[in-house]
Amino acid sequence: MKYKSQKVAYWFFGLCMLLFSLQIVYGFIMGFDRIGIQGLHEIIPFNVARAVHTNLLVVWLLTGFMGAAYYIIPEEAQHELISVKWAYVQLISLAVVGVVAIVGFHFNHWEGRKFLEIPRELDYLVVVNVLLFLFLIIGTLYKGKQKTTTAIVLVMGLFFAALLYIPGMIWFDSQVMDSFFRWWVVHLWVEGVWELIMGGILSFLLIKLTGVDREVIEKWLYVIVGLTFLSGVLGTGHHYYYIGVNKIWLIVGGIFSALEPLAFLAMALFAVNMYRKGEKSHPNKIALFWTIGASIVSFVGAGLLGFAHTLPQTNLYTHGTLVTAMHGHYAFWGAYAMIVLAIISYALPNLTGRKRYNSTQGNMAFWLSNIGMLGMTVAFGVAGVVQVYMERKLKMDFMDVQNEISIHFVVLLICATMFTTGIALFIYDFVKYGRPTDEALEGPQNGNLSSSEIKIGRYPASKQKITISEEIN
Repeated sequence: MKYKSQKVAYWFFGLCMLLFSLQIVYGFIMGFDRIGIQGLHEIIPFNVARAVHTNLLVVWLLTGFMGAAYYIIPEEAQHELISVKWAYVQLISLAVVGVVAIVGFHFNHWEGRKFLEIPRELDYLVVVNVLLFLFLIIGTLYKGKQKTTTAIVLVMGLFFAALLYIPGMIWFDSQVMDSFFRWWVVHLWVEGVWELIMGGILSFLLIKLTGVDREVIEKWLYVIVGLTFLSGVLGTGHHYYYIGVNKIWLIVGGIFSALEPLAFLAMALFAVNMYRKGEKSHPNKIALFWTIGASIVSFVGAGLLGFAHTLPQTNLYTHGTLVTAMHGHYAFWGAYAMIVLAIISYALPNLTGRKRYNSTQGNMAFWLSNIGMLGMTVAFGVAGVVQVYMERKLKMDFMDVQNEISIHFVVLLICATMFTTGIALFIYDFVKYGRPTDEALEGPQNGNLSSSEIKIGRYPASKQKITISEEIN
């Protein structure tokens, strides 16, 4: 940790872990519901569990992104956060939004829009919260000594994520118009600006973990930004096939959906290439696993599995089935959840001063959660293909099909248990690291220098006491 204000990130990461745990609990409620074990159905119906599960996903990922920004921006800008006090105020208000929304869902206080169900009153609190967050990170970057490409891309992604929340707050009487603009939030977040956030965090981690020169890594970042905007914006069209809009979207959505995997392929090639170029000497192997894993799994989940069912000829049959759940789970896990866990794994030793990089729990957390999520994805995929065939080809009744495919959810629950064990170990490691300490504060002369920065003489000789073989943060 270079700057004292970076400690704010720890508490965002802590809230992030809490919300992630709750999301998993509601996932199990839905899973047991699907195999006929409905002991909680009177208290938590399936539709309530689904709304809480998906909204918690969005909130914990955004909390993780905010924590990442509070850790990365001071270090990239070489300036303390302009107000630590207001950062904590923002954290508390974000937690209030999450708690009130969850409680409200159980009393059926929500909007009718899928993924955007929180009540309108909370929308305004979200807007204030995000504006305060943007003020803090943009102000810090503005006052800082340097404005790196990594920091600018990260802030740009966060700014556009905030801007694109506004269309979801506009009310339309027309179902077609309402659905049209709802995707400006849902799609352009997860397949547009969130990719910029991922790219910024990925760039920061690769600079720190691989030792490759910053200029080389940030040139790749420009390529990723270009591909994201090229494909992601017009790729929104694959949500417009059958909602009543002009048929031109069949062409536009089909073409640009086919291009969307390129951005994730670029990220995967980018990360693996930087890893191979680097000295591979950084002691924090767990953070490196999560970083490289995020880039590869995101390409498979978001890129390949997304492409597998977004072309109009395929989507005609797969739309609204468990094939979408297959893609969604692996895409969110690879593209966003893993990159948040990567930045947490990197930041914790620096925040706490406890350099337990390669714990057994940390390694098991990585492998168990990834194997478990892969198993869940396969279970969703097989169930989805069977569902498509029975419903769309054999014309079977929806509920009859659900009974036929319920066996696949038994497999899914077994894999989900493995996944949850991995996450539990990650959280155990998080707690065991302890709280941030001032003792962990490092001087700018030796904090978080990459091996390439030391090697090429970017710092005075008196500051080059660290060798590549030592524990470089």
